[in-house]
Amino acid sequence: MEVILNGQQINVIVSHKKIKNIYFRFDDSGNLCVSASKWITNKEISKLIEKNKKSLEKMMNKVEKKKERANEFRYLGNSYELIYDDNQKEVEFQEGKLIAKNEEMINKFLKLKVKEIFTHEVNKMKDIIATPEFTLKFRKMKTRWGVCNYKLCTITLNTELIRYSRDEIRYVIVHEMCHFYHHDHSKNFWNMVEYYYPNYKNARKELRD
Repeated sequence: MEVILNGQQINVIVSHKKIKNIYFRFDDSGNLCVSASKWITNKEISKLIEKNKKSLEKMMNKVEKKKERANEFRYLGNSYELIYDDNQKEVEFQEGKLIAKNEEMINKFLKLKVKEIFTHEVNKMKDIIATPEFTLKFRKMKTRWGVCNYKLCTITLNTELIRYSRDEIRYVIVHEMCHFYHHDHSKNFWNMVEYYYPNYKNARKELRD
């Protein structure tokens, strides 16, 4: 079975399983994989694909963008071609390229920059938003860009934020600092975020893509 999405001819791979609902996903080869009950015919699947075409095209765009980013090195919102050189003594940025001896050198560089840049941005926001004294932590997280534990007075920032621009980093910091005042995502919380970071919706969109 095949379908046209975003003007491209896409293979559809159907797997019949003991499930009630139907699920769509794109695999690494760009095929549309459909999991469905054995009672659902290919004709019905085709109708469902057509009905959900816009949503599937958005899903396809996200998958393609993710694949593109997997082949590049991103740092502070910019993309670089990654080049390894055994003679390199330190990480160097040069005309759209990032040159390093090996992955270990890059990881050490990023670890230092995470602490340096995140701490700097937090200290700037502390002069603007009055919060209780808190401990700043850094760690890699799969599902969250930041965490505010108002009871323990800690803010933890996702180390992967170093790949985004300073604007997106600032937004996450503002977001977490506002949680000292509002512990949920109520209207009052978002009003406070917007007061300190008016373009927060654009930053959220960048972090979702």
